[in-house]
Amino acid sequence: MAKKSFQELINSPGMPVLVDFYADWCGPCKSMSPVVEQVASEYSGKLKVIKINVDNNQAAAAQYRVQGVPTFILFHKGQQVWRQSGAMPANVLKQAVQKALV
Repeated sequence: MAKKSFQELINSPGMPVLVDFYADWCGPCKSMSPVVEQVASEYSGKLKVIKINVDNNQAAAAQYRVQGVPTFILFHKGQQVWRQSGAMPANVLKQAVQKALV
């Protein structure tokens, strides 16, 4: 299977896509990992979650002007509908996802 482009991944028809821009050396990114997994499992089948390592995918990070990690961007039908940087409680992430699902 060919590797999909970032654009193909975020244009997922029918379901929002949460992109987690992270780095292996980033402490807050590590603390957000279980939160992201929890949200992914709670919205399984309704939300697609993609983790992008900014060190390995600098083009995608630059395209969306990701300057700090973690940065979360929620796309719906290929459009950015929500964005926030830094660690946050699970309920903040869930509220953003919930709005995109309406």
